[in-house]
Amino acid sequence: MQLFKIHVDLVKPHQDILQRIMASLEKSKVTIENNDILAVTSKVVSLSQGRLVKLSKIKPSAAAVKLSGEFNLDAEYVELILREADEVYGGTDQALCTVKDGVMIANAGVDRKNIPSGYAVLFPKGPHEVANTLRRKIHRLTGKFVGVIIVDSRVTPLRLGTVGVALGFAGFNPVLDCRGSKDLYGKPLQITRHCRVDDLAGAAHLLMGETIERVIAVLIRGAPIRISHNLMRPVRMDAVKVPPNRCLFINALSYVGKPKW
Repeated sequence: MQLFKIHVDLVKPHQDILQRIMASLEKSKVTIENNDILAVTSKVVSLSQGRLVKLSKIKPSAAAVKLSGEFNLDAEYVELILREADEVYGGTDQALCTVKDGVMIANAGVDRKNIPSGYAVLFPKGPHEVANTLRRKIHRLTGKFVGVIIVDSRVTPLRLGTVGVALGFAGFNPVLDCRGSKDLYGKPLQITRHCRVDDLAGAAHLLMGETIERVIAVLIRGAPIRISHNLMRPVRMDAVKVPPNRCLFINALSYVGKPKW
């Protein structure tokens, strides 16, 4: 499997990110081929959608003020998190544990890293639809059938540091169902599924980094993935989702819903 970094200068709000990506590939003399997968950072998607918010314009609620003191966060920042989150489970120093669009992620994806001081960037709007749109545009430009992943980072239980996670995807089956397959000793698997889309997001995230890398996308070639040639039949986003009452972590910790702060 090969991974190609796609470097660009700083992305500004409302810029066409596909145009920037294609120009970078051309400069690097890398051409898109059938069955490639383009992984794009969620932050540049958010910037292209203009989802940049000036924190000084946010009026924090009483709940945000209370949580800001409890978890060592600015009240304006917490207010944005509360507005964006679907569920809030609590938190730790400088981070709230939240769910956004079916993904457990810190601070509802509201981020202040790698953007101008005094601003926050929100979770991308409709990442699954963005992935589908990019896939169709790439086909129109190149005639190639590719997969697309919108990549963010998150932390995982009892592990230090961030890993990649797919917020949206298009063009391939994200999960391989291994149930019924036999292991090395002939025993049938009972519950195992392989979330290949998050594995690919993790590989891309390794090159994207978290600081000054300026790698807004990664072209993945040779992945053991079958890319669909049907542009009009998008993969359902819920193909990777697990309801809270079936989630190992939330269910084990006695899921009780969104607290009334």
